[in-house]
Amino acid sequence: MDVLADSREEPVGDLEPDVELSRAARVRVLLAAALGPLVTGYAAIATVLTLVALTAPRTVFSGTGVLLAAGPGWLAAHQVQLDLGVHPLGVLPLLPTLGALALASRTASGAAVRLGCRSPREALPVFATITGAHALFGLVIALCAQGSSVTANPLVAFAVPGLLAAAASAVGIARCCGLPDVVAERLDPLALRGVRAGALGLAVLVACGAVVFTVATALSWRTVADMYEPALGSSFGMFLLSVLYLPNAVTAVLSFVTGPGFSIGDLNVGMFGYRGGAVPGIPLLGGLPEHHAAWWPALLALPAATGVLVGWALRKVDADPAQRIRAVAVAGVVVALGCVLLGTLSGGRLGDGPFDPVSVPVGVASVVAFCWIVIPGSFTAFFAGEHEPPAPPEAFEDNQAFEDAEEVDVDEAAEAVEEIEASEEDEETEEPEEELDEDAEFEAEADAELGLEEPAQDVPADDEAVTGGTETCGDVGPAETDR
Repeated sequence: MDVLADSREEPVGDLEPDVELSRAARVRVLLAAALGPLVTGYAAIATVLTLVALTAPRTVFSGTGVLLAAGPGWLAAHQVQLDLGVHPLGVLPLLPTLGALALASRTASGAAVRLGCRSPREALPVFATITGAHALFGLVIALCAQGSSVTANPLVAFAVPGLLAAAASAVGIARCCGLPDVVAERLDPLALRGVRAGALGLAVLVACGAVVFTVATALSWRTVADMYEPALGSSFGMFLLSVLYLPNAVTAVLSFVTGPGFSIGDLNVGMFGYRGGAVPGIPLLGGLPEHHAAWWPALLALPAATGVLVGWALRKVDADPAQRIRAVAVAGVVVALGCVLLGTLSGGRLGDGPFDPVSVPVGVASVVAFCWIVIPGSFTAFFAGEHEPPAPPEAFEDNQAFEDAEEVDVDEAAEAVEEIEASEEDEETEEPEEELDEDAEFEAEADAELGLEEPAQDVPADDEAVTGGTETCGDVGPAETDR
């Protein structure tokens, strides 16, 4: 039993973050982090190409050809523009790019945990290793492809995969190394809430684009079904191509929902304008409209509702309405930058034919998305949030008790105001009575000194007053003595 107890207390190995790893073990972890995403991504692309080659009609399968074609496929998955002879191919699928980013991020997180990294400085070797490996691998593929039918610019093949891997690995090692806490300490809390609300708004806009795309495809399902060919290989290839470019289509519909729209060659689809043109015959584009519809502007309620949602999420961030509006502006900037990134990655050159180029007006789309978040969001945050209580009356400005108090109770202040007003009214009523008493005393003293004081007269009784009144009534002339 003692042996079992001792064995249970021993560390597990590399998975225990508190154990100090040897130099050889650290090298093995970093080497696995560098080669893992590259090998996995290359194998996944080679597998997809093998399935396409095996199912496509009238093709001869070649293992060497598949392995060689997987190199440019890896570059395409990392958004490196390819040159098919003299024809550029810049409209690259976003779904493999998202998969490559997720793979690099997860690898970086696992390597940081194995090495026991607790700060961004300790995780710097993991970041540099994954970034450098992707950049060097892209450069090697571009150099090896020189002289073939599919080529790429070596400088672009070095820079773009390196930048994507750097962003993905930074996200992966951020949580385990406490980077969010470091950023939160140095960042304004109000701005941090705005960033989170902006991420929410961008996700909602993308969801709106996905919903509109799904509904349009479902309503045009007969057209979509007619684009598939009876052969299994051709249908599988068309389906696979549509799935890989699905995020690109959602981004284009997102631009349409917010207003600017998108274009494919001569085709231009906008909320308030439409210009027809030829489109590629793939099922992904089966839901494209053939003409403008008068009800399209009703879809603008979706981005407006997104702005209201962002404002509602920020209605309690601060008691000052101006600060809430500032947080909404930060959220609008985040949404605008997200639209710029998605629009840039979704479009590009498509040869030199009638479908070139495929583009989203990035500048206009970002400005419009910013306005859709800021304008309704500011109104919602301003009116739905709290407001500061009114300032105390001017009568309390000189009151030391209110000056020293940190917080003034509104009910107590109202009672104090009523007491002061009541005391002022009492003073006003007492002052005239005191003045009358002083005047009466002064007149009495003056009459006494001058001898003008009248003798007191007897007040007649009730009967006498009535009798006297009746005797003197009528036209009685004055007495002689009076004359």
